Amino acid sequence: MKGLGLCTLLLALTLPGCQQSGEKEGTADQSRENARDETGLMKIKDLGEIRLRFFPDKAPGHVDNFKKLTRQGFYDGTTFHRVIPRFMIQGGDPQSKDDNPDNDGQGGPGYTIPAEFNDVPHGRGILSMARSPDPDSAGSQFFIMVADSPSWARTLDGKYTVFGEVISGMEVVDKIAAVPRNRRDRPLENVVIESVTLEPVE
Repeated sequence: MKGLGLCTLLLALTLPGCQQSGEKEGTADQSRENARDETGLMKIKDLGEIRLRFFPDKAPGHVDNFKKLTRQGFYDGTTFHRVIPRFMIQGGDPQSKDDNPDNDGQGGPGYTIPAEFNDVPHGRGILSMARSPDPDSAGSQFFIMVADSPSWARTLDGKYTVFGEVISGMEVVDKIAAVPRNRRDRPLENVVIESVTLEPVE
């Protein structure tokens, strides 16, 4: 991918500031969260819907955490605060709800969860967790791959926790990746996640 180097990649997927602080959350009682086969439905204001399938066999703690935050309504009203065409879109920061764009990308749920790196490659449509340089620093921020990970970005595989994939709505992901953005890759107009809900698999 022309014009994007490793520095941009790291900026896109790291979480400075308060996301690095907070207590580690354990993985106890996760099996009951994974007992139900559910998909996630993400409704994006004015753009459509993205449906997600989770990988509890690959990253049970991350799936449980995403489901827990979803049930709490944590993601409702947040935005995709960083978009990079032909690479990925990133969201899940509660600070993206406020009127200060300068703090976007620095927030989280107040805790972090242990890494669950696995063998799933970062291909188009993959759902993975953003984190700081600390491997065990993921909290709420996630990213969706717009394209297969380019050769210069293969360091994503095995170093960021893949926990799901898009099973419908990739055209919406592509629309998000194509919105006008500033030099920091933040959309000029907010791309709002109206709601995220869990639905049983029919």
